[in-house]
Amino acid sequence: MKTGRLLPREQLAEVMRRIYRFGMTTASGGNLSLQDSNGNVWITPARVDKGELQPDDIVCVHPDGTHTGRHEPSSELPFHREIYRSRPDFKAIVHAHPGALVAFSLCRKLPETRVLASVHAVCGKVAKASYACPGSEELGRNIAAAFATGANCVILENHGVVVGGRDIEAAFERFETLEFAAQMQMNTSGMGEMQTLADDTLARRMAPSFGELPPATLSEREQGLRHQICQFVFRAYRRRLMISTLGSCSARVDTEQFLVTPHRHDRLALQPSDLVRATPAACEAGKQPSRTARLHALIYQQHSGVGAIISAQPVHAGAFCLTKASLNTHTIPESYHVLREVPKLSPLDVVSDAGQIAAAVSLAKQPALLIDNEGALVVGETLLEAFDRLEVLEATAAALIHSRSIGAPVLMAPDAIEELRRIYCLDR
Repeated sequence: MKTGRLLPREQLAEVMRRIYRFGMTTASGGNLSLQDSNGNVWITPARVDKGELQPDDIVCVHPDGTHTGRHEPSSELPFHREIYRSRPDFKAIVHAHPGALVAFSLCRKLPETRVLASVHAVCGKVAKASYACPGSEELGRNIAAAFATGANCVILENHGVVVGGRDIEAAFERFETLEFAAQMQMNTSGMGEMQTLADDTLARRMAPSFGELPPATLSEREQGLRHQICQFVFRAYRRRLMISTLGSCSARVDTEQFLVTPHRHDRLALQPSDLVRATPAACEAGKQPSRTARLHALIYQQHSGVGAIISAQPVHAGAFCLTKASLNTHTIPESYHVLREVPKLSPLDVVSDAGQIAAAVSLAKQPALLIDNEGALVVGETLLEAFDRLEVLEATAAALIHSRSIGAPVLMAPDAIEELRRIYCLDR
């Protein structure tokens, strides 16, 4: 999301559209605001359909308390103002009622951010605020006190979540990432103890460094691949296999070079020119590739048949990465045919342990991996094949998790698996 050049009204309308489109609020739920350099608070209005919100609906509340606009400001304006007073580093606030975070608020628990290094880096500290009536001064004081502890995200008892950031993009990223992490954690129920990352491990999980590639003219193949990668990343976002802060995708250009998504770039705002051409040692000048870029480079080096790689953290497959539970693909023929067996690697880091992970990949026998507290990695001869594997992996994980509410799943018999191996020549 690139909102920097938009007016405050346009920024808030754009972010609310995305929140509503992806099911993280209702027509009447939630509110957003940002504070400009003059101290004005731009905020979503009261009693206006969030699914149809337009820039002209946004209200400007001035420092003296008066407001301009065709609607009344949100009834929860008091807590927005209290937060800005207690946290001058915040210039934007997101409040909504997404399902998983509301569940945590009902249970008076906090979602864990140490499940993935990226989640911890984006969300930071999470705190809790005691219940008070919506729109009340008391609620404002409770939330401001929680943020004053240094938290970036606050769970409201029996209410939802409030997230702050340096701008509306940062606040939205934290909000979406925390909800995604909460969904992943809820999916681990019944799968055993959830694994978290230690402080020293979090500190080590940094992005790799690269030298600079000399400028080069884009070939017709590279131009086509840039557009294809963007299309599949958008599709992954729409299918909730990726979010704004999680997931990377790459494709081989030639024997030495590949294209990869950039580090910490909104996946839904990706443009072909944003992609980074790289080799194992260097990348385009002025760009920073994904944290997984070195791993992807080693896979291309070691596996000549691999043409595309996707790293992602979808909420069902990701749940298996947070526990010791294994993901069994002997569920339906498609799962085994597309995925083969899916091994789990633990504990490995995609930067410092990239060599071990790359060696575990096999296009014919192990084209999908799960990495504890990292996520899923899939490879394919083409982008479509890799994307299909990611979709099948997440669908298989979801079926296994959902089946627990019905009964014990019955897996395919060994002779049925052998039949699939014979018919589809899976031993080659």
